Amino acid sequence: MMGERRVMQEALFYGFSLERHIPDDHLLRKIDRFVDLTGLRAHLGPYYSDVGRPSIDPELMIRMLIVGYCFGIRSERRLCEEVHLNLAYRWFCRLGLDGEVPDHSTFSKNRHGRFRESDLLRKLFETVVARCMKERLVGGEAFAVDASMIVADAHRRRGVAKVEDLDPPSSRAVAEYLSVLDDAAFGGATSAEPKAISPVDPAARYTAAANSAAVYAYSDNYLVDLKHAVIVDVEATTAIRQAEVGAARTMLDRTAEQFDVQPARLVADGGYGSAEMLGWLVDERGIEPHVKVFDKSERTDGTFSRSTFAYDAECDLYVCPGGKELRKRRRLFSSLRSDVTEDGTIVYRASKLDCDVCALKSQCCPNMPARKIARSVHEAARDKARAIAKTDAYTVSRRQRKRVEMLFAHLKRILKLDRLRLRGPNGAKDEFLLAATAQNLRKLAKLIPLPAPIFAA
Repeated sequence: MMGERRVMQEALFYGFSLERHIPDDHLLRKIDRFVDLTGLRAHLGPYYSDVGRPSIDPELMIRMLIVGYCFGIRSERRLCEEVHLNLAYRWFCRLGLDGEVPDHSTFSKNRHGRFRESDLLRKLFETVVARCMKERLVGGEAFAVDASMIVADAHRRRGVAKVEDLDPPSSRAVAEYLSVLDDAAFGGATSAEPKAISPVDPAARYTAAANSAAVYAYSDNYLVDLKHAVIVDVEATTAIRQAEVGAARTMLDRTAEQFDVQPARLVADGGYGSAEMLGWLVDERGIEPHVKVFDKSERTDGTFSRSTFAYDAECDLYVCPGGKELRKRRRLFSSLRSDVTEDGTIVYRASKLDCDVCALKSQCCPNMPARKIARSVHEAARDKARAIAKTDAYTVSRRQRKRVEMLFAHLKRILKLDRLRLRGPNGAKDEFLLAATAQNLRKLAKLIPLPAPIFAA
Protein backbone atom coordinates (compact mmCIF):
# COMPACT_ATOMS: atom_id res chain seq x y z
CA MET A 1 0.00 0.00 0.00
CA MET A 2 1.08 3.58 -0.46
CA GLY A 3 2.58 4.98 2.68
CA GLU A 4 1.99 8.47 4.00
CA ARG A 5 4.67 10.49 5.69
CA ARG A 6 3.37 11.87 8.93
CA VAL A 7 5.19 14.41 11.03
CA MET A 8 3.68 14.74 14.42
CA GLN A 9 6.03 17.45 15.65
CA GLU A 10 8.93 19.35 14.14
CA ALA A 11 12.30 18.83 15.75
CA LEU A 12 13.43 21.63 18.00
CA PHE A 13 17.10 21.19 17.20
CA TYR A 14 18.93 20.01 14.08
CA GLY A 15 22.44 18.70 13.74
CA PHE A 16 23.62 19.85 10.31
CA SER A 17 27.15 19.91 8.88
CA LEU A 18 27.98 21.48 5.54
CA GLU A 19 31.15 19.42 5.42
CA ARG A 20 29.17 16.16 5.35
CA HIS A 21 26.83 17.37 2.62
CA ILE A 22 29.50 18.25 0.03
CA PRO A 23 30.32 15.16 -2.10
CA ASP A 24 33.94 14.06 -2.24
CA ASP A 25 33.97 14.35 -6.02
CA HIS A 26 32.51 17.87 -6.14
CA LEU A 27 34.65 20.27 -8.18
CA LEU A 28 34.83 22.86 -5.39
CA ARG A 29 36.09 20.29 -2.90
CA LYS A 30 38.85 19.37 -5.34
CA ILE A 31 39.70 23.02 -6.00
CA ASP A 32 39.62 24.15 -2.36
CA ARG A 33 42.94 22.40 -1.60
CA PHE A 34 44.75 24.71 -4.00
CA VAL A 35 43.18 28.05 -3.02
CA ASP A 36 45.59 29.71 -0.60
CA LEU A 37 44.62 33.35 -0.10
CA THR A 38 46.70 34.13 2.98
CA GLY A 39 49.21 36.18 0.98
CA LEU A 40 46.48 38.22 -0.71
CA ARG A 41 45.28 39.68 2.57
CA ALA A 42 48.75 41.08 3.28
CA HIS A 43 48.97 42.28 -0.33
CA LEU A 44 45.76 44.29 0.14
CA GLY A 45 46.73 45.71 3.56
CA PRO A 46 47.93 49.14 2.34
CA TYR A 47 44.63 49.70 0.48
CA TYR A 48 42.42 49.49 3.59
CA SER A 49 42.01 52.14 6.27
CA ASP A 50 42.90 51.46 9.91
CA VAL A 51 39.79 53.29 11.14
CA GLY A 52 36.12 53.18 10.32
CA ARG A 53 33.56 50.40 9.89
CA PRO A 54 34.91 46.87 9.17
CA SER A 55 34.85 46.07 5.46
CA ILE A 56 33.64 42.98 3.63
CA ASP A 57 36.28 40.27 3.85
CA PRO A 58 38.28 40.40 0.55
CA GLU A 59 38.89 36.64 0.78
CA LEU A 60 35.12 36.08 0.65
CA MET A 61 34.80 38.20 -2.51
CA ILE A 62 37.73 36.42 -4.19
CA ARG A 63 36.26 33.00 -3.36
CA MET A 64 32.91 34.08 -4.76
CA LEU A 65 34.56 35.31 -7.96
CA ILE A 66 36.39 31.97 -8.30
CA VAL A 67 33.05 30.17 -7.96
CA GLY A 68 31.50 32.43 -10.59
CA TYR A 69 34.22 31.95 -13.19
CA CYS A 70 34.64 28.21 -12.54
CA PHE A 71 30.94 27.62 -13.20
CA GLY A 72 30.32 30.27 -15.85
CA ILE A 73 28.32 32.59 -13.55
CA ARG A 74 29.59 35.99 -14.64
CA SER A 75 26.64 38.11 -13.54
CA GLU A 76 27.48 39.42 -10.07
CA ARG A 77 23.82 39.76 -9.14
CA ARG A 78 23.14 36.15 -10.10
CA LEU A 79 26.34 35.00 -8.39
CA CYS A 80 25.18 36.45 -5.07
CA GLU A 81 21.84 34.64 -5.46
CA GLU A 82 23.53 31.32 -6.28
CA VAL A 83 25.95 31.55 -3.33
CA HIS A 84 23.02 32.34 -1.05
CA LEU A 85 21.13 29.19 -2.14
CA ASN A 86 23.84 26.63 -3.00
CA LEU A 87 25.32 24.65 -0.09
CA ALA A 88 28.53 23.82 -1.94
CA TYR A 89 29.11 27.48 -2.80
CA ARG A 90 28.51 28.45 0.85
CA TRP A 91 30.96 25.80 2.03
CA PHE A 92 33.67 26.98 -0.40
CA CYS A 93 33.15 30.64 0.57
CA ARG A 94 33.33 29.78 4.31
CA LEU A 95 29.89 31.27 4.91
CA GLY A 96 28.26 28.46 6.84
CA LEU A 97 24.47 28.20 6.91
CA ASP A 98 23.74 31.63 8.30
CA GLY A 99 26.56 33.71 6.81
CA GLU A 100 25.42 36.86 5.04
CA VAL A 101 26.18 37.13 1.32
CA PRO A 102 27.48 40.60 0.32
CA ASP A 103 25.46 42.76 -2.03
CA HIS A 104 26.36 42.59 -5.71
CA SER A 105 27.28 46.28 -5.75
CA THR A 106 30.18 45.48 -3.40
CA PHE A 107 31.94 43.65 -6.23
CA SER A 108 31.76 46.65 -8.54
CA LYS A 109 33.14 49.01 -5.89
CA ASN A 110 36.07 46.75 -5.07
CA ARG A 111 36.85 45.80 -8.68
CA HIS A 112 37.08 49.41 -9.76
CA GLY A 113 38.85 50.39 -6.55
CA ARG A 114 41.15 48.31 -4.38
CA PHE A 115 41.40 45.26 -6.63
CA ARG A 116 42.63 47.26 -9.62
CA GLU A 117 44.83 49.62 -7.66
CA SER A 118 46.62 46.69 -6.01
CA ASP A 119 46.62 44.48 -9.15
CA LEU A 120 45.08 41.80 -6.94
CA LEU A 121 43.75 39.59 -9.72
CA ARG A 122 47.23 39.38 -11.29
CA LYS A 123 48.56 38.37 -7.87
CA LEU A 124 45.84 35.71 -7.56
CA PHE A 125 46.64 34.31 -11.00
CA GLU A 126 50.37 34.12 -10.28
CA THR A 127 49.68 32.42 -6.95
CA VAL A 128 47.79 29.65 -8.75
CA VAL A 129 50.53 29.32 -11.39
CA ALA A 130 53.09 28.96 -8.61
CA ARG A 131 50.97 26.16 -7.14
CA CYS A 132 50.87 24.43 -10.54
CA MET A 133 54.67 24.57 -10.58
CA LYS A 134 54.84 23.20 -7.06
CA GLU A 135 52.66 20.26 -8.15
CA ARG A 136 55.02 19.73 -11.13
CA LEU A 137 52.39 20.41 -13.78
CA VAL A 138 54.67 22.94 -15.52
CA GLY A 139 57.59 21.47 -17.46
CA GLY A 140 59.14 24.77 -18.54
CA GLU A 141 60.68 23.20 -21.66
CA ALA A 142 58.11 24.12 -24.31
CA PHE A 143 55.60 26.97 -24.39
CA ALA A 144 52.90 27.82 -26.90
CA VAL A 145 51.38 31.24 -27.51
CA ASP A 146 48.13 32.19 -29.21
CA ALA A 147 45.30 34.70 -29.02
CA SER A 148 41.55 34.53 -29.37
CA MET A 149 39.10 37.29 -30.12
CA ILE A 150 36.53 38.02 -27.39
CA VAL A 151 33.58 40.25 -28.30
CA ALA A 152 33.36 43.46 -26.26
CA ASP A 153 30.23 44.77 -24.58
CA ALA A 154 29.53 47.26 -27.36
CA HIS A 155 26.92 47.43 -30.11
CA ARG A 156 28.53 46.56 -33.43
CA ARG A 157 26.54 49.14 -35.40
CA ARG A 158 27.24 52.13 -33.19
CA GLY A 159 30.49 54.01 -33.57
CA VAL A 160 32.18 57.33 -34.13
CA ALA A 161 34.84 58.17 -36.68
CA LYS A 162 37.34 60.11 -34.56
CA VAL A 163 38.67 60.22 -31.03
CA GLU A 164 37.55 63.84 -30.81
CA ASP A 165 33.93 62.68 -31.10
CA LEU A 166 34.13 60.76 -27.81
CA ASP A 167 32.75 62.22 -24.61
CA PRO A 168 35.50 61.62 -21.97
CA PRO A 169 33.42 62.25 -18.84
CA SER A 170 30.66 59.90 -19.99
CA SER A 171 32.22 56.61 -18.89
CA ARG A 172 35.18 55.00 -17.20
CA ALA A 173 35.98 53.01 -20.38
CA VAL A 174 36.52 56.21 -22.40
CA ALA A 175 38.89 57.61 -19.76
CA GLU A 176 40.83 54.33 -19.76
CA TYR A 177 41.08 54.40 -23.55
CA LEU A 178 42.52 57.90 -23.57
CA SER A 179 45.13 56.78 -21.02
CA VAL A 180 46.36 53.87 -23.21
CA LEU A 181 46.57 55.64 -26.58
CA ASP A 182 50.37 55.18 -26.54
CA ASP A 183 50.33 51.72 -24.95
CA ALA A 184 51.86 49.02 -27.19
CA ALA A 185 49.01 46.68 -26.28
CA PHE A 186 46.33 49.13 -27.40
CA GLY A 187 46.62 52.49 -29.17
CA GLY A 188 50.36 52.22 -29.81
CA ALA A 189 50.16 48.81 -31.49
CA THR A 190 49.68 50.30 -34.97
CA SER A 191 49.59 53.68 -36.65
CA ALA A 192 46.57 52.64 -38.75
CA GLU A 193 43.41 54.46 -37.77
CA PRO A 194 40.49 52.20 -36.77
CA LYS A 195 37.50 52.13 -39.10
CA ALA A 196 35.15 52.93 -36.25
CA ILE A 197 35.41 53.67 -32.53
CA SER A 198 32.83 52.47 -30.04
CA PRO A 199 31.51 55.35 -27.90
CA VAL A 200 31.06 53.05 -24.86
CA ASP A 201 34.29 50.98 -25.15
CA PRO A 202 36.69 52.73 -27.56
CA ALA A 203 39.70 50.52 -26.73
CA ALA A 204 37.91 47.56 -28.36
CA ARG A 205 38.97 47.12 -31.98
CA TYR A 206 36.41 47.01 -34.78
CA THR A 207 37.40 43.81 -36.56
CA ALA A 208 36.06 40.56 -38.00
CA ALA A 209 37.08 36.93 -37.87
CA ALA A 210 36.86 34.74 -40.97
CA ASN A 211 33.33 34.41 -42.38
CA SER A 212 31.75 36.52 -39.64
CA ALA A 213 30.40 40.02 -39.20
CA ALA A 214 32.63 42.78 -37.85
CA VAL A 215 32.36 43.46 -34.12
CA TYR A 216 34.18 45.38 -31.42
CA ALA A 217 36.54 42.98 -29.67
CA TYR A 218 39.61 42.42 -27.51
CA SER A 219 42.28 39.74 -27.84
CA ASP A 220 42.82 37.28 -25.00
CA ASN A 221 46.49 36.20 -25.20
CA TYR A 222 47.64 32.95 -23.57
CA LEU A 223 51.16 31.67 -22.90
CA VAL A 224 50.75 27.96 -22.20
CA ASP A 225 53.16 25.31 -20.94
CA LEU A 226 52.72 22.28 -23.21
CA LYS A 227 53.34 19.58 -20.58
CA HIS A 228 49.80 19.76 -19.15
CA ALA A 229 48.40 22.87 -20.90
CA VAL A 230 48.78 25.10 -17.82
CA ILE A 231 48.35 28.81 -18.57
CA VAL A 232 51.53 30.49 -17.29
CA ASP A 233 50.59 34.01 -18.39
CA VAL A 234 47.68 35.96 -19.85
CA GLU A 235 47.49 39.41 -21.42
CA ALA A 236 44.66 41.57 -22.73
CA THR A 237 45.25 43.57 -25.92
CA THR A 238 43.31 45.22 -28.66
CA ALA A 239 42.27 42.79 -31.38
CA ILE A 240 45.10 43.32 -33.87
CA ARG A 241 48.03 41.09 -34.78
CA GLN A 242 50.77 43.61 -33.94
CA ALA A 243 49.47 43.88 -30.38
CA GLU A 244 49.26 40.10 -30.04
CA VAL A 245 52.89 39.65 -31.11
CA GLY A 246 53.94 42.33 -28.65
CA ALA A 247 51.93 40.53 -25.94
CA ALA A 248 53.91 37.33 -26.62
CA ARG A 249 57.14 39.18 -25.82
CA THR A 250 55.62 40.75 -22.72
CA MET A 251 54.41 37.40 -21.40
CA LEU A 252 57.73 35.64 -22.03
CA ASP A 253 59.64 38.42 -20.28
CA ARG A 254 57.23 38.50 -17.35
CA THR A 255 57.32 34.72 -16.90
CA ALA A 256 61.11 34.73 -16.88
CA GLU A 257 61.17 37.54 -14.31
CA GLN A 258 58.37 36.26 -12.07
CA PHE A 259 59.06 32.51 -12.10
CA ASP A 260 62.60 32.29 -13.50
CA VAL A 261 61.34 30.06 -16.33
CA GLN A 262 62.35 30.38 -19.97
CA PRO A 263 61.34 27.72 -22.49
CA ALA A 264 63.73 26.02 -24.87
CA ARG A 265 61.17 26.28 -27.69
CA LEU A 266 58.13 28.36 -28.49
CA VAL A 267 55.25 27.06 -30.60
CA ALA A 268 53.02 29.51 -32.46
CA ASP A 269 51.18 30.00 -35.73
CA GLY A 270 52.35 31.98 -38.74
CA GLY A 271 51.07 35.24 -37.32
CA TYR A 272 54.07 35.25 -34.96
CA GLY A 273 56.55 34.45 -37.76
CA SER A 274 57.68 37.99 -38.59
CA ALA A 275 61.40 38.64 -38.98
CA GLU A 276 61.53 40.90 -35.92
CA MET A 277 59.82 38.32 -33.70
CA LEU A 278 62.02 35.46 -34.89
CA GLY A 279 65.13 37.57 -34.46
CA TRP A 280 64.08 38.45 -30.91
CA LEU A 281 63.46 34.79 -30.04
CA VAL A 282 66.69 33.42 -31.51
CA ASP A 283 69.21 36.23 -31.02
CA GLU A 284 68.03 37.80 -27.77
CA ARG A 285 66.32 34.95 -25.90
CA GLY A 286 67.92 31.80 -27.34
CA ILE A 287 64.52 30.15 -27.88
CA GLU A 288 63.91 27.72 -30.75
CA PRO A 289 61.06 29.13 -32.89
CA HIS A 290 58.64 26.36 -33.86
CA VAL A 291 56.83 28.96 -35.91
CA LYS A 292 55.89 29.15 -39.57
CA VAL A 293 57.99 31.88 -41.19
CA PHE A 294 56.04 34.84 -42.53
CA ASP A 295 57.60 35.06 -46.01
CA LYS A 296 56.48 36.89 -49.16
CA SER A 297 59.66 36.43 -51.17
CA GLU A 298 58.24 33.71 -53.44
CA ARG A 299 57.21 35.05 -56.85
CA THR A 300 54.16 33.90 -58.80
CA ASP A 301 54.94 35.52 -62.18
CA GLY A 302 57.29 32.75 -63.36
CA THR A 303 60.54 34.63 -62.56
CA PHE A 304 63.21 33.46 -60.11
CA SER A 305 62.31 33.79 -56.45
CA ARG A 306 64.84 34.68 -53.79
CA SER A 307 65.19 31.02 -52.81
CA THR A 308 66.74 30.37 -56.24
CA PHE A 309 69.75 32.48 -55.25
CA ALA A 310 72.43 30.97 -52.97
CA TYR A 311 73.65 33.04 -50.04
CA ASP A 312 77.36 32.92 -49.16
CA ALA A 313 77.53 33.82 -45.46
CA GLU A 314 81.34 33.99 -45.40
CA CYS A 315 81.57 36.55 -48.21
CA ASP A 316 78.18 38.13 -47.44
CA LEU A 317 76.82 37.96 -50.99
CA TYR A 318 74.30 36.12 -53.16
CA VAL A 319 75.11 33.98 -56.21
CA CYS A 320 72.55 33.90 -59.00
CA PRO A 321 71.66 30.81 -61.13
CA GLY A 322 74.00 32.20 -63.80
CA GLY A 323 76.95 32.19 -61.38
CA LYS A 324 77.19 35.98 -60.96
CA GLU A 325 77.47 37.77 -57.63
CA LEU A 326 74.99 40.14 -56.00
CA ARG A 327 76.70 42.40 -53.48
CA LYS A 328 75.72 45.24 -51.20
CA ARG A 329 76.10 48.38 -53.29
CA ARG A 330 77.22 51.48 -51.46
CA ARG A 331 76.35 54.97 -52.60
CA LEU A 332 78.53 58.02 -52.47
CA PHE A 333 79.50 58.88 -48.90
CA SER A 334 78.21 55.43 -47.87
CA SER A 335 80.49 55.45 -44.86
CA LEU A 336 78.07 57.93 -43.34
CA ARG A 337 75.07 55.75 -44.15
CA SER A 338 73.77 52.44 -42.84
CA ASP A 339 73.29 49.48 -45.18
CA VAL A 340 70.01 48.69 -43.42
CA THR A 341 66.84 50.23 -44.81
CA GLU A 342 64.01 51.60 -42.69
CA ASP A 343 62.10 48.30 -42.90
CA GLY A 344 65.07 46.32 -41.55
CA THR A 345 66.46 44.86 -44.80
CA ILE A 346 69.80 44.92 -46.64
CA VAL A 347 69.64 45.20 -50.43
CA TYR A 348 72.01 43.14 -52.61
CA ARG A 349 72.34 44.18 -56.27
CA ALA A 350 73.78 42.53 -59.35
CA SER A 351 75.90 44.39 -61.87
CA LYS A 352 73.95 45.79 -64.82
CA LEU A 353 76.77 44.69 -67.11
CA ASP A 354 76.35 41.10 -65.94
CA CYS A 355 72.57 41.17 -66.29
CA ASP A 356 72.62 42.73 -69.81
CA VAL A 357 74.48 39.77 -71.31
CA CYS A 358 72.91 37.02 -69.17
CA ALA A 359 70.87 34.40 -71.00
CA LEU A 360 68.60 34.02 -67.94
CA LYS A 361 67.57 37.67 -67.77
CA SER A 362 64.05 36.96 -69.10
CA GLN A 363 63.53 34.54 -66.21
CA CYS A 364 65.22 36.71 -63.61
CA CYS A 365 64.57 40.44 -64.09
CA PRO A 366 62.85 41.06 -67.45
CA ASN A 367 61.48 44.45 -66.36
CA MET A 368 64.52 45.71 -64.44
CA PRO A 369 68.05 46.74 -65.49
CA ALA A 370 69.56 44.43 -62.90
CA ARG A 371 68.36 42.01 -60.24
CA LYS A 372 68.28 43.01 -56.59
CA ILE A 373 67.43 41.02 -53.47
CA ALA A 374 66.33 42.32 -50.09
CA ARG A 375 67.59 40.32 -47.11
CA SER A 376 66.28 40.86 -43.59
CA VAL A 377 68.76 41.63 -40.83
CA HIS A 378 67.09 38.72 -39.02
CA GLU A 379 67.43 36.32 -41.93
CA ALA A 380 69.67 33.96 -39.94
CA ALA A 381 66.86 33.51 -37.41
CA ARG A 382 64.38 32.98 -40.24
CA ASP A 383 66.67 30.35 -41.74
CA LYS A 384 66.79 28.59 -38.38
CA ALA A 385 62.99 28.56 -38.22
CA ARG A 386 62.84 27.15 -41.76
CA ALA A 387 65.29 24.40 -40.79
CA ILE A 388 63.26 23.51 -37.68
CA ALA A 389 60.11 23.29 -39.83
CA LYS A 390 61.64 20.31 -41.65
CA THR A 391 62.18 18.25 -38.48
CA ASP A 392 59.97 15.67 -36.75
CA ALA A 393 59.95 17.84 -33.61
CA TYR A 394 58.15 20.56 -35.57
CA THR A 395 55.45 18.05 -36.57
CA VAL A 396 54.95 17.20 -32.91
CA SER A 397 54.77 20.91 -32.04
CA ARG A 398 52.04 21.45 -34.63
CA ARG A 399 49.89 18.85 -32.86
CA GLN A 400 50.66 20.21 -29.40
CA ARG A 401 49.60 23.72 -30.41
CA LYS A 402 46.00 22.47 -30.49
CA ARG A 403 46.09 22.43 -26.69
CA VAL A 404 45.98 26.22 -26.70
CA GLU A 405 43.02 26.22 -29.07
CA MET A 406 41.24 23.73 -26.79
CA LEU A 407 41.72 26.13 -23.87
CA PHE A 408 40.01 28.90 -25.82
CA ALA A 409 37.18 26.54 -26.77
CA HIS A 410 36.76 25.65 -23.08
CA LEU A 411 36.88 29.34 -22.19
CA LYS A 412 34.02 30.21 -24.52
CA ARG A 413 31.81 27.13 -24.28
CA ILE A 414 32.18 25.98 -20.67
CA LEU A 415 33.12 29.17 -18.84
CA LYS A 416 30.80 31.24 -21.08
CA LEU A 417 33.39 33.94 -21.78
CA ASP A 418 32.49 34.49 -25.42
CA ARG A 419 31.49 38.07 -24.70
CA LEU A 420 32.81 40.49 -22.09
CA ARG A 421 30.62 42.03 -19.40
CA LEU A 422 33.11 44.62 -18.17
CA ARG A 423 34.23 47.49 -20.38
CA GLY A 424 37.57 49.13 -21.00
CA PRO A 425 41.12 47.71 -20.99
CA ASN A 426 40.99 47.09 -17.25
CA GLY A 427 37.68 45.30 -17.55
CA ALA A 428 39.06 42.97 -20.22
CA LYS A 429 42.19 42.41 -18.14
CA ASP A 430 40.14 41.50 -15.04
CA GLU A 431 37.92 39.03 -16.88
CA PHE A 432 40.80 37.32 -18.68
CA LEU A 433 42.82 36.94 -15.46
CA LEU A 434 39.90 35.47 -13.54
CA ALA A 435 39.01 33.07 -16.36
CA ALA A 436 42.62 31.87 -16.70
CA THR A 437 42.80 31.41 -12.91
CA ALA A 438 39.63 29.29 -13.03
CA GLN A 439 41.01 27.16 -15.87
CA ASN A 440 44.25 26.49 -13.99
CA LEU A 441 42.34 25.59 -10.81
CA ARG A 442 40.17 23.17 -12.76
CA LYS A 443 43.33 21.69 -14.26
CA LEU A 444 44.78 21.15 -10.78
CA ALA A 445 41.55 19.53 -9.61
CA LYS A 446 41.55 17.19 -12.59
CA LEU A 447 45.19 16.09 -12.52
CA ILE A 448 45.94 15.98 -8.76
CA PRO A 449 43.71 13.36 -7.07
CA LEU A 450 42.28 13.86 -3.62
CA PRO A 451 44.27 12.06 -0.91
CA ALA A 452 42.70 8.86 0.35
CA PRO A 453 40.91 9.27 3.69
CA ILE A 454 42.67 7.87 6.75
CA PHE A 455 40.36 5.82 8.97
CA ALA A 456 41.09 5.27 12.62
CA ALA A 457 41.83 1.67 13.58
